[in-house]
Amino acid sequence: MKLEFTEDQLAVQRMAREFADEQVAPRAKDLDEKGEYPADLVAKLGELGLMGVAIPPEYGGSGFDYVTYVLAMEEISRACAGTGVIMSVNNSLVCDPLYKYGTDAQKKDILAPLAAGKQLGCFGLTEPGAGSDPAAMRTTVRQVGDELLLSGEKIFITNAPNADWAIIFATEDKELRHKGVSAVLLPLKNHPGVSVGPKEIKMGIRASHSSSICMEEVKLPVSHRLGDRGMGFKVAMTTLDAGRIGIASQALGIAAAALNESLAYAKERETFGKPIAQHQAVAFMLADMGTELDAARLLTLRAAFLKDHKRPFSKESAMAKVFAAEMCMRLTTKAIQVHGGYGYLKEYAVERHFRDAKITDIYEGTSEIQRLVISSHLLKG
Repeated sequence: MKLEFTEDQLAVQRMAREFADEQVAPRAKDLDEKGEYPADLVAKLGELGLMGVAIPPEYGGSGFDYVTYVLAMEEISRACAGTGVIMSVNNSLVCDPLYKYGTDAQKKDILAPLAAGKQLGCFGLTEPGAGSDPAAMRTTVRQVGDELLLSGEKIFITNAPNADWAIIFATEDKELRHKGVSAVLLPLKNHPGVSVGPKEIKMGIRASHSSSICMEEVKLPVSHRLGDRGMGFKVAMTTLDAGRIGIASQALGIAAAALNESLAYAKERETFGKPIAQHQAVAFMLADMGTELDAARLLTLRAAFLKDHKRPFSKESAMAKVFAAEMCMRLTTKAIQVHGGYGYLKEYAVERHFRDAKITDIYEGTSEIQRLVISSHLLKG
């Protein structure tokens, strides 16, 4: 893997950074406090080509790669982690599987507006009794003639209150467990039998809205099945492999913001007659923070590089996700410590970064699940 980025990759990174600094960051505090969905910023992300970064232009995307996606995701998440995860879900969990498993008609009619940012998608896997164990899901789908009938409930679905489409995973044969799961494309707005719950009140990433999705005998054409019957579990797992790269990138952005805030504060805040950055205890904390951030960034870029080159990356994306997420928690904790009592106040951005960080080692596979993935690959030899 080359450690140098192409001119195109750097250009997208610069564009994302400018947008993040000029339009996203100034509103991040207000979006967090109000729990407000940034509809105009999401629309602008679409105009900039950042809602379908790695999707070919013929299907509404920008035609770049996953390394470019990582660079852009870090920049947006550095400014506002909530806005970042809206972008991540649409790219990784919706556009990516649609491009990989969708029919030509699905790509033209559903993927294209999603990748162009004209519509928004979400990923419906988690249920009240099936989070880390998706094979235990109770949502069902059955085919009757040329129709699919979908019933069940999904919870904690990021983007659901604002989304136009959901990829829903449901069992067609409970006895087959994961081999009986299928993926279904569900329109969310004004579709009979579909109800989206109120947004959840969350600790962090409050600009990103999450809710339940309830389905009662929802009728869909068979053409809304994504992939073949019984392929749903494969669709979900391969999608999450890619999604973990997005969440690792979000963690990079949160951590980078916390480090930047800490460096600036440590240079200005004085104790015992000198800036606290000149005290070894603080300087060493900053050194550890910078080192861990770079290590996580390299792991994430490696996973993206492997995906771009069509090489196996499941283990590497799990490594990137678990390390980046746990790094983010450690780093934001140290950022609070560098700021001392001021870090505990909402006036300072590190308080928000600390709250935003925690979700990164929960969603799209907890840190414990990542370790199961990693160890299974290692034990295979």
